[in-house]
Amino acid sequence: MRLNKNEFERMTEAYTTAWNSGNPEVVADHYAPDKGITINRGENQFGRDAIIAMAGGFMSSFPDLKLTRDFVRFAGDHAIFGWTLEGHHSDTGNLVKASGWEEWELDENCRITNSLGWFDAVDYERQVAGQV
Repeated sequence: MRLNKNEFERMTEAYTTAWNSGNPEVVADHYAPDKGITINRGENQFGRDAIIAMAGGFMSSFPDLKLTRDFVRFAGDHAIFGWTLEGHHSDTGNLVKASGWEEWELDENCRITNSLGWFDAVDYERQVAGQV
């Protein structure tokens, strides 16, 4: 299957907007049923409830979360979504700015069937702690 470029662009814009909505269910809407994400080789988070919990965790940790879409690429039914997260951590109040990407497999409806997410967790934790 080959993705439609315009549909893919709309989906990535909507996915970015979903992350900025403060509603984790809207993020989960971009995943096909019973599909999910693995972040930094961690625990697989599959199924709608797991996606809602994952997105909700980030949204709770960063009440002023702002996600920007840095770049996107696709070939066939595979894509890369590059992003930057910025916000103040709810526990420490420290500003965190972390960049990463997600490697996606997409279905014919441009919904995510598998995502491998990557970001620098050491730098992220350093910023949460307020270490320069």
